[in-house]
Amino acid sequence: MRGEFPDFRLGSVLATSFTGTLSERHGNAVERIPTPHRLVDWLVVNGLAVDSCTTAQLELARELRESIHAAATAAAIQGPLPAPAVQVINDRSAQGRAAAILTPEGERRWRLSSASRVEDALGVIAADAISIIAGERDGKLALCASPTCKAAFFDTSQSRTRKWCDMNTCGNRQKKARFIAKQRKNPASAE
Repeated sequence: MRGEFPDFRLGSVLATSFTGTLSERHGNAVERIPTPHRLVDWLVVNGLAVDSCTTAQLELARELRESIHAAATAAAIQGPLPAPAVQVINDRSAQGRAAAILTPEGERRWRLSSASRVEDALGVIAADAISIIAGERDGKLALCASPTCKAAFFDTSQSRTRKWCDMNTCGNRQKKARFIAKQRKNPASAE
């Protein structure tokens, strides 16, 4: 990855990892795909290599990202799905040309059209979003407990009680804040 950009937050669910390309939405937002080339980088890391990306395609990607975030957030709080978000997700899913393929190792991978267009990769991401929002996969949508984050994530823990989108960032930040607050309340315990 390019050193001048923040690292990607990678997860096991494509759609929610994609929404994580904009983090800290309720604090100092961090844009992880600020340029078309950075979107190409993210797609490569996630097995959706494309040849190139234009500024217009980056805008389509961001529109999809925000639509997935809006729909996943609504699903997580069991509210009605926003119609404009649903329309964008459905449009991107229908416009993409990709095929699921089975690797010799027994894993599913995606083969994009021969032109390797960004729209095809977005179609895969939209289809993944549809499967989790529709409840087709084992797990549940939840929102990060961090007040500055509130990212939608897909909880596949056995108890379905995970609190953080990422324990290494939001979870550790909250644990550190609680520790510091406890130390301030009881300075004698620090000795």
